[in-house]
Amino acid sequence: MMRRPGLVILAIVGTLLSASANAQDAERGRELYSLCARCHGAEGAGNALYLAPSIAGQGRWYLEKQLHNFKDGVRARHFDDIGGMRMRPMAKWLKTDADVSSVAIYVASLPLVRPEPILVGGDPARGAALYATCAGCHGQNGDGVEAVGGPSLSHMSDWYQLTQIRNYQQGIRGSDARDVGGAAMRGMSMLLADEQAIKDVLAHIATLPGPAPSGGAE
Repeated sequence: MMRRPGLVILAIVGTLLSASANAQDAERGRELYSLCARCHGAEGAGNALYLAPSIAGQGRWYLEKQLHNFKDGVRARHFDDIGGMRMRPMAKWLKTDADVSSVAIYVASLPLVRPEPILVGGDPARGAALYATCAGCHGQNGDGVEAVGGPSLSHMSDWYQLTQIRNYQQGIRGSDARDVGGAAMRGMSMLLADEQAIKDVLAHIATLPGPAPSGGAE
């Protein structure tokens, strides 16, 4: 059955309008990101000196969620979360949901940056066995599973992951009743018995391929 010409035209117009809207959102996001770039860098590669992790190419859905968590006080409620306390006012600077979405679209469009490992002393072979419990949410390749709220780990700096696992274990993060994903992650973090186990897992994550580089991930 042939489609009616009018329906085809409407479909084409809808696609073009959607593409135009996304382009406008990305451009707005680029403008807003200028403030973020002071810590995260123009390419989103992060800067350990500013406690700013790599964010380029991270999933849009995860970026939006965490920005809202910072804005709403779900994250960075504990004074020991130094990096989070710095991030919270930056997130509040994004006044509307549209601003949050635009920044997330832009950051997700940036080419994936694989941060160079900083930590030493981890054993990737031992970490592979420990990572088996992480793969259900973060993927066998570390590329994340949106359906269960697990972000890509291959985008994240190892020092940042170490800090966040410690934060989960100490109740600095994941203790807010609204943070369902954080609460789940806090429980999982307890499976890592000590600092060596954490470093082993992170050493293994550094070997994972993650998502194929495609100029951005959503």
